[in-house]
Amino acid sequence: MNLLLNRRPLWIDAILMVVGTGLMALAIQCIYDPVGLVTGGFTGVAIIAKYVTKGAVPLWLTNLVLNVPLFLLAALIKGKKFVARTAVATVLLSAWLYVIPLWNLAEGDYVLSAIFGGVICGVGMGMVLLARATTGGTDMLAALIQHKLRHYTIMQIICVIDGIIVAVGIYSFGVKAALYAIVAIYVTSKVSDTLMEGMKYSKAVFIVSDRYKEISDAIMTQMDRGVTGLDAVGMYSGDEKCMLYCVVSKKEIVVLKEIILKIDNNAFVIVTDAREVVGEGFLEY
Repeated sequence: MNLLLNRRPLWIDAILMVVGTGLMALAIQCIYDPVGLVTGGFTGVAIIAKYVTKGAVPLWLTNLVLNVPLFLLAALIKGKKFVARTAVATVLLSAWLYVIPLWNLAEGDYVLSAIFGGVICGVGMGMVLLARATTGGTDMLAALIQHKLRHYTIMQIICVIDGIIVAVGIYSFGVKAALYAIVAIYVTSKVSDTLMEGMKYSKAVFIVSDRYKEISDAIMTQMDRGVTGLDAVGMYSGDEKCMLYCVVSKKEIVVLKEIILKIDNNAFVIVTDAREVVGEGFLEY
C-alpha cells in the first residue's frame, strides 16, 4: 500500500491538500467560530484569541503565528523532511482562513454546528492525511514533546494539550459550547478515519468444516470468488483441519452463508469486517 502511495503523482497530493485545508477552514471560519466551538488544536486557540481580543486578532493570524516558531523548532530537531508537507498544509489552512469570509452557516444552531462542522472538517482532515501531511498545531507540538518525554505516546500528549484548550474554551464560551465541541471532535475523528480506511466495506469469512472441498468448489463456481485453504489443528481434538478463508462483498454474505449451510449445517463460520480490500474483484489501483 505504501508503494502505491509513493507512486501517486505529486499533483494529486497537492489537490488533496488544497481542497482538504479549504474544507477545514470553511468549518472553522463559518461553523465553529460563530458559535464558539473550541475543538482543540491551534485553531481552537485562535477562536479563543479572537473572542478575548473582541475580533482584533483574526483566526489566520493566530494559526500562523503559533505554527511558525513550532516549525522552525521541528526542522532543527526532526529535520526539514519531517515538516515539509505539513508546512505547506499549514500555510494553506491559514491562507484559506484569510480568504474565506465570516459566514454563520449554522445560524447559531449548536447541533448543526457540531454535526455538519464535524463532517466537513473530518472530510478535509482526511484528505490532508491522505496527502501524507497534517496541518501542524498540536500534532506537531505533541511530536516535539514526545521527543523528550518518550514514555508518553504522541496520542496521549495530544489528548492532554487539546483537553487543556477545550477547558479554556469552557471558561470563554461556557459548558454548553464545550460539550458540543466534544461532539464535533468525535464526528471529525470518525469521518476522517472512515475516509482514510476506506468507505467500501467487505466481509472476511473463516469456515471450518469437514466438507471443505465441496464448500470451496461451490463458492468458486456459484459466486466466482476465490477461496484460500489454511492448515489448522483443533487444539481440543488434535485433529488436522483445512480452514477456508474468503472475502466477499456485503451483499454476497447472505448467499455465502446459504451455500455453507446447504452443504454442512454443522460448519463453524466466523464473519468479520474487512476494510479497503485491494485486488481482483474488489478495489483496483
